[in-house]
Amino acid sequence: MVRQAHHDIMFILFPLQGVRGFLYLYPMPQQKAVIIGAGIAGIATAIRLAVKGYTVKVYDANSYPGGKLSQIEQHGYRFDAGPSLFTMPQYVDELFTLAGKNPADYFTYQKLDMVCKYFYEDSSRINAYADTKKFAEEIENKTGEPAASVVKHLANSRDIYSITNHVFLERSLHKLKTYLRWDTLRSIFRFPKIDPFRTMHKANATSFKDVRVVQLFDRYATYNGSDPYQAPATLNVIPHLEHHFGAYFPDGGMYSITQSLVKLAEELGVNFRYNYPVDEIVVINGLAKGIRAKGENILADVVVSNMDVWFTYNRLLSKHPQLHPKKTLNQERSSSALIFYWGIKKQFPVLDLHNIFFSADYKAEFEHIWKQQDIYTDPTVYLNISSKLKPNDAPAECENWFVMINVPANNGQDWDKLIADARKNIIAKLSRLLGENIGPLIVNESILDPRSIESKTSSYKGSIYGTSSNNQFAAFLRHANQSSKVQGLYFCGGSVHPGGGIPLCLLSAKIVSEVVD
Repeated sequence: MVRQAHHDIMFILFPLQGVRGFLYLYPMPQQKAVIIGAGIAGIATAIRLAVKGYTVKVYDANSYPGGKLSQIEQHGYRFDAGPSLFTMPQYVDELFTLAGKNPADYFTYQKLDMVCKYFYEDSSRINAYADTKKFAEEIENKTGEPAASVVKHLANSRDIYSITNHVFLERSLHKLKTYLRWDTLRSIFRFPKIDPFRTMHKANATSFKDVRVVQLFDRYATYNGSDPYQAPATLNVIPHLEHHFGAYFPDGGMYSITQSLVKLAEELGVNFRYNYPVDEIVVINGLAKGIRAKGENILADVVVSNMDVWFTYNRLLSKHPQLHPKKTLNQERSSSALIFYWGIKKQFPVLDLHNIFFSADYKAEFEHIWKQQDIYTDPTVYLNISSKLKPNDAPAECENWFVMINVPANNGQDWDKLIADARKNIIAKLSRLLGENIGPLIVNESILDPRSIESKTSSYKGSIYGTSSNNQFAAFLRHANQSSKVQGLYFCGGSVHPGGGIPLCLLSAKIVSEVVD
């Protein structure tokens, strides 16, 4: 028997005994997939399944696509609402290539020469150049830390990436065949090289003597909402993504990633249903049969949830408590964020696209986040200004400031008081380090906190990256991309394997498209 696909219809062809050729007996209906959530992973999954020949519909409770990768426009200022650092653009380009399109016809970007500017309370500043040699020399000139130490540290970051990438990031960790591959076995033999048994801070404090350099490299733990004083040194893989593959800026801003991928998906026939919250995943006799939304049963052969797994089970599979992976759902959540979107009526030449203003006591800051569950009086401040490279994101001679600090997940804290105190402390810190009172320059403001992150993106407790990585086995403890109890049910996005952030969310979509087969 031979299966042959012809655009929207699949035919089964049977050879007839004694007759040359084949007889078309009947057409097979095209398989249907529904995706819950139009976050970046949901959109990418839709594209991949559409390319495979599925009829795909995406349902989202919001009136817009993108999830966290959305935008805010107000009084002449435009802000990318969520992720602001763009690395590994090849994973975006791959989606267009997969669909037979030229990526440059949809989406363009530029590589940054300056990854980030770092500001310290002692008034010192470090420019993190993308070029490794230039970056190492900058650190030596500003701190006295030997450039060779920086180059060695980044080489170690490269080695961790080479060991973990194909095994832990690009494949399902919950499929036996992953572990039967030669490259997996080779990575297992090199496992100690990924440094899983020391904390990230311990490894960095061993590599460098200057506390400012240690702090700079400790910061990478926050890229997946973790604590460098608890998280394994394996997370030292992250600098490799910036200083080898590079950091980029999409010419249309970060939200153009969402816009371009939605356009591609629609051209492939994907149907997006906005303002369309899903109430239930319909499961019958261990099979995912579709979803229920707005009183309607929507049948599908494949159901993919891009919603946080906690809400997927507790909201959409509430009728099936026996299916809930209790240990996974009870894991420690990642940190959250408090973001101020400020319209600033002035330009600051000293600032770049990405800027970090470090706390004077980094350990105290993380103790407040993880142990005391509140916000330190001197938080590290991340400041992103997209108008530096996209001037029309702000009025003339103005800047759009995306001001973010790491905060604990929502556990019922008095957020109104915490936000008011944090706002005062952030303005004082920025004013002190920039030499100018920032408060009067703020002419426009919006705020995103753990409560609104949860309500807008269905991220449990407002945790941005699902579970934390404050454990050496975190990669193995993340929820799988395929249900082991419900056939036809799959998971993508930042709360499942391989993790949060744009590149990993896109990889989760790739894994789903492969395990669906």
